[in-house]
Order: sequence, then C-alpha cells, then structure tokens
Amino acid sequence: MGDGFKRGWVVTFAGMGVNLCLGVLYSWSVFAKALVDQLHWTKTNASLPYTIAIILFAIFMVPAGRVTDKWGPRLVITLGGILTGGGMILASLNQSLGLMIFAFGILVGIGIGMGYAAATPAAVKWFGPDKKGLISGIVVAGFGLGSVYIAPLTNYLIQFGISRAFFIEGIIFLVAIVAIAQLLSFPPKGYAASVAAGKNPGKKLIHPAASIAHEYEWHEMLKTPTFYLIWFIYMLGSFAGLMVIGHLAKIADIQVGIQYGFVLVALLAILNAGGRVCSGWLGDKIGRVNTLFGVLLIQAINMFLFRNYSTVVTLTLGVLIAGYCYGSLLSLFPSITYEYYGTKNAGVNYGLVFTAWGAGGVLGPIVAGKVADMTGTYFGAYLIASILCIVGCVLTRLIRTPKVAKAVIPVPTA
Repeated sequence: MGDGFKRGWVVTFAGMGVNLCLGVLYSWSVFAKALVDQLHWTKTNASLPYTIAIILFAIFMVPAGRVTDKWGPRLVITLGGILTGGGMILASLNQSLGLMIFAFGILVGIGIGMGYAAATPAAVKWFGPDKKGLISGIVVAGFGLGSVYIAPLTNYLIQFGISRAFFIEGIIFLVAIVAIAQLLSFPPKGYAASVAAGKNPGKKLIHPAASIAHEYEWHEMLKTPTFYLIWFIYMLGSFAGLMVIGHLAKIADIQVGIQYGFVLVALLAILNAGGRVCSGWLGDKIGRVNTLFGVLLIQAINMFLFRNYSTVVTLTLGVLIAGYCYGSLLSLFPSITYEYYGTKNAGVNYGLVFTAWGAGGVLGPIVAGKVADMTGTYFGAYLIASILCIVGCVLTRLIRTPKVAKAVIPVPTA
C-alpha cells in the first residue's frame, strides 16, 4: 500500500477531527433551551443565532471552497478555527440578542463554513471515484458526532452559567481546530489515487477524475439544469433534519415532558454520523440517487408520524430515524456533486450546492419556532416537513447526468 494512500487516510481522519469540533452547531438546542428557560427568550429569538449561523455557514462555503481549491485546506481551516473559537469566547461576554447574533450567528457561522468547506475536498482528492461516498461520509460524520460529547458537555457547563459554557468551549475548539488543521493537505500535483493504493487484483482502479467526462468550473455547473434540481432537493430534505435538531431539547420538553433533551441530541448525533457513513457507502454500491430516494421516503413517513411520538421510547425512535436520514444527505449530496461535476473544483462546486442546506436551515427552524409559538406544539411543522420530503423524493426521479455544452467550431470558408 503506497505512502500516498496512507497519507489520504490521515487527511480523512484529520478532516473528521475538525468536524468533531465544528459540530457545536448541532448542540445549539441545548443553549437555546437555557436561553428560553433561564433568560426568558422567546423560542423564535432563541432560534435566530442558530439560523443566522446556518445562513453564513452555507454562504461562506462558496468563497472558502474557492480559496481551498487554490491554496489548499490548511490555511482555510486554521482561519475557520480562529473564528469559531473566538466567536464562542465573545458570546460568553453577555447573552443579549444582538451580541449573540454577532458572536455565534456571524463569527461562528463563518468559521464553521470555512472549516467544513475545506475538510471534505481535501480528503476525497486522495481516493478514487469508487470511494467518494465512503470518504465523504467519514469526514462529515465528525460534524454529526460532535453533539455526542458537546451536548452533554454544554448541559453540564450551563449549570455554572451560560457564559462559562460558551467561554470554555470556545477555548477548546480554538486550540483543537487550529492544531488539527496542520495535518490537512491536498495530494501533490499528478498524484493518482489508483497508483498510491497499489495493485488490487480483479478490480480496475482509475484516477479520481476519470469517472466523468468533464471537470466542471463553477460557472459551467450553474448552466446545467441538474444543478438546480439537486439544489432544490437538498433544500427540501434539509428542512426536516435541521428543524428537529434546532428545537429538539424543547420538543422533548413539550411533547414528552422530559428535561434531559440533551441526551436525545447526543443520540440523534450518533445516527446522524452513522447515516453519513452508511448511506455514503451504500450510495457507492447501489447508486447515490437511488439511496437518496429511499432516505427521503423514510424521512417523509417519520415526519408524518412524529406528532404521535408521545413516549420516551417512541420519541427516541423517531429522533434516531430523523438523525439517520438527515445525516445521509450530508454524504450523498457531496458525492453526487463530485460524481457529476468532478473533484478538481470540488470546494467551490459543492459550496454552491451546499447553499441549499443553508436555505433549508433558515426555513426549518424558523417555521418550527413560529408554529410552536402560535400553537404550543410542533405538529404543524412536522406535517410541512413530511410534505417537503415527499416532493423531494419524487424529484429524485428527474435527476440526469449533466451534459457539457458543445463548443461551436467555426467552419472555414473557401
């Protein structure tokens, strides 16, 4: 097995480590519950920093991806770590809505976008096309798994004050992300994953770029109808998962009457990460669009039934399904993007696709918060999420491999 192949696995797990820190976003519901219960924020206001963080996370994926493609992942992730940790530390100063929006919503949101944008492209470029889904899944699994330890840690630290929780976590993430960032890099020019992997009898290995006919620039990708179809489906699918993640601690309190919603946040995180790896691998085997169809169908059924989850057991089951299906999207969509548009410009291309996740993140938590404030329950929000997933499920049947526009060659005149 070649040194390059080993180096690829180092980069893969380093990227996963970065995402384990950036996953603080998925623990926001623990902070939000404390802001509502202790400082008497409305549920809608408690969703605002999280929602703004999602918007800027998604938006900054595009320029960060572009810079990553040109300069490599190390610098981008280092800056992302500084912004993420620094934003959390700033949020510890006081818990006014304005400062929280700036510190967590803007600084942490931008920092997460920069770190997340660089980690996955750095890893997939070390491997062949038959592993796009698996490698993407492993890297982004860290983001989902973050809540496994961050949610309980946050719940513990909040006992000593919300300010202290933000400050301590800010220091931890600042140091950890900057340190891990130094392990990430792109493969050297001319590197071929198939050569680095060594011989594999009975299986033809090819260069990562060989699975598609053309390496798309971002502006070429935007000219293909497939991009907009993928984008819209991603937005529809993200709505349900981000809605549940953003309000889970309060959902557990209202719907089942339990005060340890942070445990459900951690359980959701485990299945969130599992969905990224398992569905990424499954997509490599049976087709990514086919896997996406199944995931959206299951989530639609789960959201339709979610209002009936009135016991700890049923709510836990519903949360686990929601986490798995949502996590699956985060490995399927990058691997679909790389499959159709190549890996040369993976950072900026997936950054543009990822803005759909941001759109879903804006709509999901805000709609859920508004519905809960008006009705006292999340039942209406579940129904909306179910319908959107069904629409996305149907639209997957329309996805086609994009075609490069043929250049017009002038005919010489006599």
